Amino acid sequence: MTDDLNRDRWLTDLRSRVPEVSATEALVRQQGGALLVDVREETERATGTPLGALGLSRGFLELRIEEAVPDRERDILVLCGSGQRSLLGAEALQRMGYRKVSSVAGGMAAWKAAGLPVSTGALDADAADRYARQMLLPQIGAVGQTKLAAAKVLVVGAGGLGAPALLYLAAAGVGHISIVDDDQVERSNLHRQVIHADARVGMAKSESARMTLISLNPRVHVRPVVERLRAENVEALLAGHDVVIDGADNFATRYLLAAATRRLGLPMVYAAIERFTGQVSVFDPRRDDSPCYRCLFPQPPAAVDAPNCSEAGVLGVLPGLIGLVQATEAMKLILGIGQPLVGRLLTYDALSMQFRELTLGRDPACPECGPDARFEGYVDLERMCAAAG
Repeated sequence: MTDDLNRDRWLTDLRSRVPEVSATEALVRQQGGALLVDVREETERATGTPLGALGLSRGFLELRIEEAVPDRERDILVLCGSGQRSLLGAEALQRMGYRKVSSVAGGMAAWKAAGLPVSTGALDADAADRYARQMLLPQIGAVGQTKLAAAKVLVVGAGGLGAPALLYLAAAGVGHISIVDDDQVERSNLHRQVIHADARVGMAKSESARMTLISLNPRVHVRPVVERLRAENVEALLAGHDVVIDGADNFATRYLLAAATRRLGLPMVYAAIERFTGQVSVFDPRRDDSPCYRCLFPQPPAAVDAPNCSEAGVLGVLPGLIGLVQATEAMKLILGIGQPLVGRLLTYDALSMQFRELTLGRDPACPECGPDARFEGYVDLERMCAAAG
């Protein structure tokens, strides 16, 4: 009884110092410009939260509120499940200097009982737990995680670059992943293509990758496509996706991919590796300032000048690092955060452990995106690359 009495006196003391408002009054004030902060845990908010509320778990309220609300004069309404944690949160904000803080009496239970607008959570308890650390980032949260779940990413190649990109996109909760690769797993792949396993030698790479991704995150929808990207199928395979990751290992595929992403208005996250070096960039035709792949490589080099990994060799860990940069850029594009590598070419030298960034501008004479560019067809691109080889 003593503990209960002490708790009750404590809550009574908090109520004497923290104004309380009804759920209905909170909605009126929110519509008038007040910020409603839901301090319940992610797992609680996954089932629904007041429409327009900022989700910020009680344990991180003091640490993150200044980033979200720098104005100490902002009208803030704090809501929890029943109205007790919100008292604690509101009192903490008062101590931080916020002058207009109130607690919503009855919390979310009262909000629902009054029939007030609720944003139904797209994340269930499993998702809230699985992505909890990522959703702590204010740039992501539940809203960003929902964007990732709805995103459709196509990865061309389940090899050295595709393997790490696929693993981390699936782990991060990108909901729909298509894998285009007509090759089979070979034992010589395994030192760098970590998405595969020795027991799957001889299996189609796209199917092997699907098996790994589903075992890692069964929430993700993975579509393996055991086809080579060609002139006759490139647009059909790319259509309906939000971002395309280039994990190709030959120029013919890459030129087709670059042309199709530009024509379809899809951002392409480009990368290439050789021996101990790699490079990454983003070509985004939605932006007027973005160069395209052919601003970088107007014409395909001769085969002798651009050997692939089977000819020149590659450090096993190199594609892991470069592929993760690609996955990072893809997530930034989906979430609309940060500064994608548009107009920038990031290069990496493993031997010297140095990153360098080069400015990559649009080429006014570019045969792909220049003012005089004329698309002659995907078949011609294939012929051009074959001639270079």
